[in-house]
Amino acid sequence: MFEPSLALQTAIRAALIASPAVTALVPADRIRAGSSRPDFFPTIVLAAGKTLFLGRASGSQLCARVILDLHVWALEDGADTARMIGGAVMQTLIDPPQAEAFGIDQWDKPSVQWMRDPKPELTACHGVMQLSGVVRWRV
Repeated sequence: MFEPSLALQTAIRAALIASPAVTALVPADRIRAGSSRPDFFPTIVLAAGKTLFLGRASGSQLCARVILDLHVWALEDGADTARMIGGAVMQTLIDPPQAEAFGIDQWDKPSVQWMRDPKPELTACHGVMQLSGVVRWRV
């Protein structure tokens, strides 16, 4: 069964891993799905998404808006690593990721909010990027 938020999450991860600009800053094995604070830095975590079903399309297709949060984690340093990672991710995802099993009919440009780690002794920087698009698939 097709679940649009999981399918889009997979396409986004594939795009990030294929980006030399992103993998120069974050190893591919640290670009992952999940919901927890990472143990290793830097890391990109794709959190569970939200799916808003929009209805049917022609040819036995369905449409939904999918909203995903992408978390960028890095230790704070003079070079501001987290923001460099965020910039590389935004450049990679300014256009929709490639997808074979579904179409992306609308892709909203990424937005990001930066914050300090709630545990100041860890000196981590955390950014939450919102990704959103309308996907269409055949059942």
